[in-house]
Amino acid sequence: MMPQVLTRLAPQLIALVVLMGLVTLFYPGFLSISYSDGRLVGPMIDVLKRSAPVALLAIGMTLVIATRGIDLSVGAIVAICGAVAAYMIASGYGLPLALALALVAGLAAGLWNGVLVAVIGVQPFVATLILMTMGRGIAQLITEGRILTFTDPAFAFIGSGTALGLPVPVWIWLGAAVLAVALLRRTALGMLIEAVGINRKASAVAGVNATVLLVAVYMAMGLCAALAGLIITADIRGADANNAGLWLELDAILAVVIGGNSLLGGRFSIAAAVIGALIIQTITIGIRLAGFPSEYNLVIKAVLVLVILVLQSPRIASEYAFWRQEARRKREAQLKGAGR
Repeated sequence: MMPQVLTRLAPQLIALVVLMGLVTLFYPGFLSISYSDGRLVGPMIDVLKRSAPVALLAIGMTLVIATRGIDLSVGAIVAICGAVAAYMIASGYGLPLALALALVAGLAAGLWNGVLVAVIGVQPFVATLILMTMGRGIAQLITEGRILTFTDPAFAFIGSGTALGLPVPVWIWLGAAVLAVALLRRTALGMLIEAVGINRKASAVAGVNATVLLVAVYMAMGLCAALAGLIITADIRGADANNAGLWLELDAILAVVIGGNSLLGGRFSIAAAVIGALIIQTITIGIRLAGFPSEYNLVIKAVLVLVILVLQSPRIASEYAFWRQEARRKREAQLKGAGR
């Protein structure tokens, strides 16, 4: 089982290592890690911390894409949940209630998307585009169109605190990834999601309640977006409805695709998607540390992501495998000829 997992993750791991090497060429201290004031510090630790929102969204997005869906509203859900939490804290309701309502808001948003897709039959692109459009308006209504700040140290700990030497956001996305992998691979749930993504009608005939499963998947996406919103809001100690989670849906989809997961649904890998999130964040931070002008950041990031996707494409992989097989045949023929 373990060799199969390593084989599946090999392209993503190789791409991540190569990227780290490239960044190190421009910024030699990229791999340096030190221990100071009870915590690990260094650029790599910063990559792990800043990857938290995209990694969490990539976990949920992987499940949605595995069902042959898409969720364009995750950035808006991030803004809504962050606004709810900040509003509750600023109004003096306390941390437990603020966290609970933010998570409920994420689940409610996921339920909305799930009902539109699974029950009403709206195409996922259109269904989630609706919430993407109105979600920021909802967040702005909660914050009254301003950046809502707070000073609660317990809430801020979620975004900028340290536990056992690592930033708290790192523990959150690691825990979410481990829990998701354990739940999906140690139970039949992962297989059922793949079955719905491959052929929803056939899975329904086989006895799978595809409607309930789809709603649950979109609710899980909403929960992941709520966690990402809490981390972002806690980190900046404020809710910015205009900018919180902006374009994160694109990074989440890219992370899933870089992880080798097909947009056509079916088989998926949470671990590969999380590594994809690390690749994206390594590119983002590496470009900044390498000193490239900020105007070129998006262009360089897009080119690097394109190269990674081309190298991982099935056609390139099949061509590579074909030429390897041909080279092996030629060597065997030469050895046989030499033996004669």
